Amino acid sequence: MTQEFCHVQHVQQVADNVFVLTFSSEEISESIQPGQFINIKVNEGTEPLLRRPFSVYRTDRKQVQIIFNVIGKGTAALRKKNKDDWLDVLGPLGVPFGFDNDDYKTAILIGGGLGVAPLPILTKSLKKIGKGVVTFLGSRSSNHMAENHLENLNVATDDGSKGFHGTVVDLAKERLSVDMFARPKIFACGPTPMLRAVASMSNERDIPCEASLEGPMACGFGICQGCPVELIGSGKKYALVCKDGPVFDIRTIRI
Repeated sequence: MTQEFCHVQHVQQVADNVFVLTFSSEEISESIQPGQFINIKVNEGTEPLLRRPFSVYRTDRKQVQIIFNVIGKGTAALRKKNKDDWLDVLGPLGVPFGFDNDDYKTAILIGGGLGVAPLPILTKSLKKIGKGVVTFLGSRSSNHMAENHLENLNVATDDGSKGFHGTVVDLAKERLSVDMFARPKIFACGPTPMLRAVASMSNERDIPCEASLEGPMACGFGICQGCPVELIGSGKKYALVCKDGPVFDIRTIRI
């Protein structure tokens, strides 16, 4: 983990209230692993005081991208950044996805809403090592969907405005019931109710699954103790999302 002051390159709107911010950092770009995150102090003042955690969306040479909704003071400040503004960035942080092994052949990627955030960088890494990739992405409507840089995409919308009318997990269940994916493994990121449904689906079908959790990660490395998750079948009762995750084997946690 390093602290770095990075130049903003640009902020681009990619969907309704969804923005991608690009900043320069050769060190983070070269060292970040899919599923890890960075913690950003959005301005020099005390409002807001705490850093904001973001999964890394994409990297390209010396540049890093994050994707976000504007939902509060922190993300509103990021939306207003201009070229050559500074960002105070900590990273890389956390445990990445365990994608680089031979115990599966097909990666099933499931994202809900801005749970899409770590999927493009994961997709790029999976393709490099020759894994098959099938992606399921869900959103409230087509206007809120950020569907770029994904592989073999299947979409679901709550309002039926695009793709499957229903939840992304129901769509994944439907496809998994029909298609025989070779030795699948699920990689999921999204809101807690979606991850509960993913956990149930993976258990029913006996498919290994890793999930990236969301949480209030003010410090990003385990000092503030603000992001506990309950463990199952472990000597420890709790883990910290920022330090022990954000990626967990979904069968080892209670969500």
